[in-house]
Amino acid sequence: MSKRNVPYIPNSDPAIQAGMLKAIGARSIDELIERNIPKELLMKEPLKLPAPFTAEGDLVRHVSAILDKNRTAQELTCFLGAGCWNRYVPALVDEVIGRSEFLSAYAGEPYEDHGRFQACFEYESMMAELLDCDVVNVPNYDGSQAAGTSLRMATRVTKRDEVLVTAALNPDVLQAVRTYLDPDVALTLVDYDRRTGRVDLADLEKKLSHKAAAVLVMNPNFFGIVEEEAEEAARMAHGAGALFLVYAEPSLLGVMKPPFQYGADIACGDIQGLGIHMNYGGGVAGYIASEDRPEIVREYPSRLFGLAPTTHGEWGFGDVMWERTSFANRDHAKEFVGTHAALWSIAAAVYLASMGPEGMRELGQTILQRSLLARRRLASVPGLTVCPLSGTPFAEFVVRFEGRSVAEVNEALLARGILGGYDLGAKFPELGQCALLCVTERTTEEDIDGLTAALTEILG
Repeated sequence: MSKRNVPYIPNSDPAIQAGMLKAIGARSIDELIERNIPKELLMKEPLKLPAPFTAEGDLVRHVSAILDKNRTAQELTCFLGAGCWNRYVPALVDEVIGRSEFLSAYAGEPYEDHGRFQACFEYESMMAELLDCDVVNVPNYDGSQAAGTSLRMATRVTKRDEVLVTAALNPDVLQAVRTYLDPDVALTLVDYDRRTGRVDLADLEKKLSHKAAAVLVMNPNFFGIVEEEAEEAARMAHGAGALFLVYAEPSLLGVMKPPFQYGADIACGDIQGLGIHMNYGGGVAGYIASEDRPEIVREYPSRLFGLAPTTHGEWGFGDVMWERTSFANRDHAKEFVGTHAALWSIAAAVYLASMGPEGMRELGQTILQRSLLARRRLASVPGLTVCPLSGTPFAEFVVRFEGRSVAEVNEALLARGILGGYDLGAKFPELGQCALLCVTERTTEEDIDGLTAALTEILG
């Protein structure tokens, strides 16, 4: 059998390990590890692992038994969102992205790869129509990276090194953004209004100066509330010479005004809601979008595909302004661009093409109506306050529990086959025992009635 046909097998055989260590010049694996890892970080006892499996069938059975302990949104009624939504993915999406020319395609010259690169171009075109802008990138890793990259772009455009970010941003995104900007870009949090949940414009005005490169808001924000005063925030940012950035959920733009219609210079976010399975929290990809302003387009580090004629009289789909990317300039690139989430752009393209404008409008209306139904039904539950923040919610909304912790309520819900909301207490302690509940197009009236009955029993 040739080596090409042998699957990956870990080198756990003692003789093989001894040979590798000899070649490296280490007496043991521990010695090799201790050269680079501080002793206080090393495990003091071995992992509790079963004896090695010698047959593939036995290993598959063992791992399957572990995985079968998981309970997913397929078995549970899911009201958990907070950045990863239980959305319906049409069978057509999985069928197309499972094709070999997409699933296994990696490199290749753009002008000879009319399939994968055209699919990415079509994705960018449909996203640009949805967002009402000119330029959209091939997806990067996730929405968090898209936000960090967008803020970095803003600092290069404005030649400034401070950004203002709303405190009502997804905490996971905020944490990643902090890491992305550290240490040479200062991040200042703009508070949210404790009454409405929207960005506090007075606090923004106080903290905004001519040192600011950008102001970033999330719309709808992490509490699910629509930032109705985003246009005023954009005016304030532009008045200080800063760019206005919006972290927007694209799947809701069939009924929401897109960011560029209320002053955004750059939009960013995650496309998980556009035909990508949750995959235990891992089906994510980020987008960055803008108008066709050269000073902004030049600062994109990620790939942008355009349409151009070839010498053979055909159309080709290739990189726009190739010199921007790390492919062209490794030593002085704005940001490294590697194997990003291009496959998810094809999934989103199939989803958007199959939905069409009318389908996206119906999707937004359905989510909005079912969210409203959930809020009305839950309002009858004793010991529960719906929407303690008075701002207008969209797909997600906040509820407050009286006399019970969110953890206790979620544990009781899980025992009844319901996946409860996100516990806001850890990241937003000022809200008290509040949970963020999520409703999608997969949430039925029966699901809402089941949650209402369960919470009535738990809190009664």
